[in-house]
Amino acid sequence: MGTVSDTSDILETVDKTAEKAATAREEIAKVIFGQDEVIEQALVTILAGGHALLVGVPGLAKTRLVETLGTVLGLDARRVQFTPDLVAADVIGSEVLEEGEDGRRRFRFIKGPIFAQLLMADEINRASPRTQSALLQAMQEHHVTVAGERYDLPSPFHVLATQNPLEQEGTYPLPEAQLDRFLMQIDVGYPDYAAERRMLFATTGTEQADAKPIFSASELQAAQRLVRTIPVGEEIVEAILQLVRSTRPGSENSEIAEQIAWSPGPRASQALMLTARARALIDGRLSPSLDDIAALAEPVLQHRMELTPAARRARKTVKSLIEDIVRQMG
Repeated sequence: MGTVSDTSDILETVDKTAEKAATAREEIAKVIFGQDEVIEQALVTILAGGHALLVGVPGLAKTRLVETLGTVLGLDARRVQFTPDLVAADVIGSEVLEEGEDGRRRFRFIKGPIFAQLLMADEINRASPRTQSALLQAMQEHHVTVAGERYDLPSPFHVLATQNPLEQEGTYPLPEAQLDRFLMQIDVGYPDYAAERRMLFATTGTEQADAKPIFSASELQAAQRLVRTIPVGEEIVEAILQLVRSTRPGSENSEIAEQIAWSPGPRASQALMLTARARALIDGRLSPSLDDIAALAEPVLQHRMELTPAARRARKTVKSLIEDIVRQMG
């Protein structure tokens, strides 16, 4: 059993990390206007050690968000524009044949842009399934294999991929198994009137605000380790299990489950557990609450579910169904 001194040290560490996270959020908000929830969810994703799928129409500062996150969190950030002619080697890297000073030829591996701590995969659904698979495998395993040789990716390693929700011509939608690799789907909407007004003045003048580094990569990794030590009450564990399992065939909540064609697997439960801890840490709390579960249910579950044709004909949506489940959670 921990001593009073141990508890005091943990509380002090949580307070310091929460303070840095709050400062990081403020720095990002200086550059990204009117997207407070998006900023919070992006920070939660990274503190939880995961990857996120950003869904929004062009022009909503998704690229700027990733660049700013890289600066604020002390991460080496890179961007890849995904197109139909992009091949896996363009992302991962490839071997080239070189002739040394001794006249002997040998292969040398040239690393691709995936060897970054924060990678933006812009319009990921425009690349072919083969290229998507190469990236998503690396996201899961944190290494790539070329010509039988293993190359470990940097640590930490995070991918923020984007998709346009409207224009689907010439795209290759991500299969369910690959969508499941993303910890959260973050919906990026339009800013409100006041935020867009501030944006007009801030971005069309001679000077633009720049965010400052708040974390170093090592400090971020320490915060990620701290997230996994935050205690979770039995009530929260039961709420997570109830929420996820109520969407599956054979559930006691058959009215909900019958409307779902495919349901979230165990990764959804794991994602809710980690993101709830990360959200609590950002708010300076030592353990997550039911409010955290309710707030994170949609971004964690929506890309892991699909409705039946009958439910779609009844004008149901995944979001409305998740809202119904959260209300029943109490």
